Amino acid sequence: MRKKIKNSIQNYLDNYQEKDGIESEWKKAVVKFAAAADPMFNRLKEAVSASHLMPEDILPEAKTIIAYFIPFSNKTANSNIEEKYSSHQWAKAYIETNQLIADLNQHLKDILAEAGFKAGLIPATNNFDKERLVSEWSHRHAAYIAGLGTFGLNNMLITEKGCAGRIGTLVTDLALEASKRYEKERCLNKAGYKCRKCVDRCVNGALQKDSYDRYRCYEMLLENDEIHPETALTDVCGKCCVDLPCSFNSPL
Repeated sequence: MRKKIKNSIQNYLDNYQEKDGIESEWKKAVVKFAAAADPMFNRLKEAVSASHLMPEDILPEAKTIIAYFIPFSNKTANSNIEEKYSSHQWAKAYIETNQLIADLNQHLKDILAEAGFKAGLIPATNNFDKERLVSEWSHRHAAYIAGLGTFGLNNMLITEKGCAGRIGTLVTDLALEASKRYEKERCLNKAGYKCRKCVDRCVNGALQKDSYDRYRCYEMLLENDEIHPETALTDVCGKCCVDLPCSFNSPL
């Protein structure tokens, strides 16, 4: 069933980018699995928020979390290197990938239902407290627990395909073997090398060597939303994810 789910995700992704009206391109997805009973989920109450949901809050019979990373194409990521504000391509990819994740999760839910299993869905974005700017369910942390990658200095998850892309998760009552958690450091800076390129690329100083100002970052996201009025809510930036050693792969 693990193989079927992985194939279903990739096939859906391949077909999705051939649909009329889709401008974005994506590379092959990376898929991992976590056990809902993994004690590390309890630690998210401290690491993320005391109100962070547990898998059983999303689906009472939760057994497995399916986590996947959808990498943007090099063209999309490289379009966002120059200038202060997000490129049209990057902003469009953000919107289209969020919808892709919603559609893909519904597709997976239907596949699981055909096999007699349930699934709980979580929006790809805007599932956070607007005052504290903290997610009730962190896709990145769930993906870390599933072994998808490790966190970079930019707070993004560095997967084997880098950090320039989007993460989706889904909770199911289908029991699947958990992936081995990847714990070897993938961030050059955290591994002891002199790399702070993501900090240098932050356009408004929200990301510093030893700190991150989420409110200042969110101000930048809302500025980008204002200059991309032709789309849905485009609270996006992505400057600290592109033109990095870890944009497209793991440097370690």
